[in-house]
Amino acid sequence: MKKNSQEGISRRKFLGLSALGLASLTILPSWAQNGVRIAPSDRVVLGFIGLGQQGLSDFKSFSTCPGVQVAAACDVDSLKRERFRRRVGKWQKENNMNERCDVYEFYEDLLNRKDIDAVEVCTPDHWHALMAIDACKAGKDVYLQKPLAYTITEGLAVTRAVRDNNRVLQIGSQQRSSPEFQKAIQMVQNGDIGHVEKIYARVGAPPTPLDLPEMPVPANLNFNQWMGPLNDPKIHYHPDLCPPISVDPEQNEKLWGAWRWYQETGNGFTADWGAHMFDIAQAAIGMDGSGPVEFIPKGYQGTPYATMKYANGIVMTEQPYREDSERAQGIQFIGDNGWLKVARGYIECSDPSKLPKKEEVVAAGQYEISSPHMQNFIDCVRSRENPIAPVEVGTSTNTLCCLANMALELGRPIQWNPATLSFNNDKEAQAHRLYWYEYRNPYKLEYFQNMG
Repeated sequence: MKKNSQEGISRRKFLGLSALGLASLTILPSWAQNGVRIAPSDRVVLGFIGLGQQGLSDFKSFSTCPGVQVAAACDVDSLKRERFRRRVGKWQKENNMNERCDVYEFYEDLLNRKDIDAVEVCTPDHWHALMAIDACKAGKDVYLQKPLAYTITEGLAVTRAVRDNNRVLQIGSQQRSSPEFQKAIQMVQNGDIGHVEKIYARVGAPPTPLDLPEMPVPANLNFNQWMGPLNDPKIHYHPDLCPPISVDPEQNEKLWGAWRWYQETGNGFTADWGAHMFDIAQAAIGMDGSGPVEFIPKGYQGTPYATMKYANGIVMTEQPYREDSERAQGIQFIGDNGWLKVARGYIECSDPSKLPKKEEVVAAGQYEISSPHMQNFIDCVRSRENPIAPVEVGTSTNTLCCLANMALELGRPIQWNPATLSFNNDKEAQAHRLYWYEYRNPYKLEYFQNMG
C-alpha cells in the first residue's frame, strides 16, 4: 500500500465524481409487484458474496424484484455455500427458472463470470472495499452492505473506483427507502420545525478490544481467507466471529457475527447503527457528501455524550432520542420551532397538526429485508442513474463513523475538514488505523491516496 503520497482529493472533486451528483436522494424509489413481465434484455443476473444471515435476508428481498436471476454465490464457509445454493435452487424451481447457482470459495472466481451483471457484497466490513473495487474493475454494479468500509481511505477509494469505472453502487442503508425516514427528511428540509439546532442520534456503544479466546478452526471454514487484508496478530478464530451453521438438518446462526463489536475487526454500534441513524441525520440537514468539522469524545472534559459539530452550527450528539427509550436507536431533530422524532416504525412531531404520531412494533428481522431498496438498485442497474443511496452517501457516513471512534480512542477532539478531506496537520489522527492501515501481504488497496 502506498502511504506517503500527499496528493489530495477535494470535496468538490469527490462530489463531482458522480455524473448526477446527489440530487433527488430523498425521492421514494420505484416499486413493482413481483410477477411483472420483464423482457429478457432487461434481466439482471446477480452474484452474492457473503452468505451469512444478512446475505440470506438480502437474497429474499432481491428474489421479489421482477427480472432478477441469481447465477453464483461465494463464501469462505462451505456449509454456508451449500445452504445458499439450496435456498436459491428452491426459489428457482418455484418460479420455473433454470435451477443452477454455482458456488465459489474465492470471490475472484465469481467476478470472472461474464454473465453476471451485478454483485451483492455482504461480508465483514474489512473486505468491503477490496471486493467493491474489484467488482467495479470487473464491470459489475454493486449492492454493498453498510457500512461502506472499515477505514476512511477505503471509503474514498471505493468512491473513485465506482466513478472511474462508471458503475452503479447502492449502499445498504435501507432506511433511505423507508416511508417514516423519508417523511422525516422531507419535514426537516421543508422547515416544519424551523432551523435545526441540535440532533440527538442514538446508535449505541463503540467497539471494544478483542477478548475472545482462540479456538480451533473448523474444517468447513477458510479462516485465512476470512482474514483477508487484516494484519493484526491479535486476531484469531472464535465461533462468535464466524457463527457456525449446519445444513443436515438445517440450523442457522444463533447470533450476528461478533467481528463488528471489536476494534480489531469492526467499528461497533457506532458504524453498525451509525450507518443508519447518522446517515438519515446527514441527509435531513443537507450534509450528504460532507460531515462534521469537530468530533469530541464522550468523557472529554466532562462531555456527557459523543459530540459532532458542523460548520453551520448544528450539533449532533449520540444520546437517547426520546425520554422513554434510553437504548433504542433513533433520531430527534430539535429546531427553533419544534422537534421531530423518528425511528423504525415510529415518527412524531411536537406539533401533531403537522404530522399524526405513528408508532408500530417492528418485528425482529423486518428491517433486514427491504425490497424497495433492492428494487431501486435493480432499476438503476437498468437505467444507469444514481440510486437512492449512492457511493458518496455511504462514504461520507462511513467517514463520520470512523472519526467518532478515532476521537474516542485518541481521548481528545479531532478537527476534520470535509472540504479538503484532511485533518489539518493532525499527524496522530492521520496515522490511526481507522484512517488507513498497512494491509497484510499480498493485499493492496487501489485508488488509495493518503491526503495529508
